[in-house]
Amino acid sequence: MNGLELVIKKAEETDIEAILSIYADDDLAAQREDFSQPRPQAYFNAFKKIEANSTTKLYLVNVGNEAAATFQLHWLTYLSYKGGTRLLVENVFVKKGFTGKGIGKAVFQFIKEEAQKTNCYMVQLTTNKLRPDAKRFYESVGFTATHEGMKMFL
Repeated sequence: MNGLELVIKKAEETDIEAILSIYADDDLAAQREDFSQPRPQAYFNAFKKIEANSTTKLYLVNVGNEAAATFQLHWLTYLSYKGGTRLLVENVFVKKGFTGKGIGKAVFQFIKEEAQKTNCYMVQLTTNKLRPDAKRFYESVGFTATHEGMKMFL
């Protein structure tokens, strides 16, 4: 990484601003988030819920002293798959100035290791159909498009 240190860490409440800056750098996220000041309380409330949930973790990726990426992991246990656990990856964002530098590969290596440490039988994610480059990236790190995802917005 050009001599810069990449650090993947569990996010703290003081990282909310850095994570919002990553969202603001993304064209699709920028359309749905609220970047007004002061920051809406909803972000702090959500962070507290994430912190209180033992099966969910939010991460921040720093390169040097700069916030470069973020992602969230959810461990889901099912009765099927013999009571197996899968790791759901959500909200993967890499700032534009950091794409193509190996950060995504490092993040997914970290995710794979977390899944193995917690005995997951599968890692899964969805990707927006408006992000064909993301889909190609996910395929390059081992994901296969096996299902068609669906959502119902409320």
